[in-house]
Amino acid sequence: MTRVISIMNAKGGTGKTTTAMNLGAYLAIFGKKTLLIDFDSQFNATIGLGVTSAADETIYHILLAGQTQERVIKQTYLTNFEIVPASADLAGALVELVNLPDREYYLRNFIEKIRDRYDFILIDLGPSLNLLTVNGLLASDEVLIPIQCEYYSLEGLSQLLQIIDLIKNNLGHPLEVAGALLTMYDKRERLSREVAREVRRRFPYHVYDTEIPRSVALAEAPSFQKPIVLYSPQNPGALAYERLARELISQLTTNNL
Repeated sequence: MTRVISIMNAKGGTGKTTTAMNLGAYLAIFGKKTLLIDFDSQFNATIGLGVTSAADETIYHILLAGQTQERVIKQTYLTNFEIVPASADLAGALVELVNLPDREYYLRNFIEKIRDRYDFILIDLGPSLNLLTVNGLLASDEVLIPIQCEYYSLEGLSQLLQIIDLIKNNLGHPLEVAGALLTMYDKRERLSREVAREVRRRFPYHVYDTEIPRSVALAEAPSFQKPIVLYSPQNPGALAYERLARELISQLTTNNL
């Protein structure tokens, strides 16, 4: 059964795109057919995976310009790992969708046509809570929330959880929280340990056992247009995302999703 998971936090700088790219890569390595949809108008996942496409072959063009799936879905360097790229055009979708009927369901309608091809569909959402975010959440079965191990880590989190509740209760969409992921964790720093302990104590949903460490290699890999597994596979950040992928797959078995 396909799992469609949005990766989202209303606060920027939490490792959202890093998680989308590297989690997707490891799921593919473990034999899971995986699609990453870049749904952020900054399109960092597209750049970070070295994907090139024609000017009219992005997620914007399939949703609002009638482009075909075959031209928009691109293969990455890894077998089993494909991506729907984004561009700055996606920012225009916010304006264009406003006056359209069923404007919240455009991404969901696209995903429903292709979901049976994949084991996992990951959606990299931008940090803003807007119509694109709502499209992403309504297209998803679950949300994975990266939480940075820093002082303002919980900023915006309660707002995101409220949005999830509104979508469940007002729009009747059974959206679940897959879990929170602690990122930029440094066990040597007292603050990191305190934030991690507080999140594990107070977050009302699942918190993954894996903690993603601070890592120069994780920050460098996108500049080489590679996921960490192709850039520095023995790096602690790479090994952490490998563990996270195993957890996510195990979660599938445990929850019988």
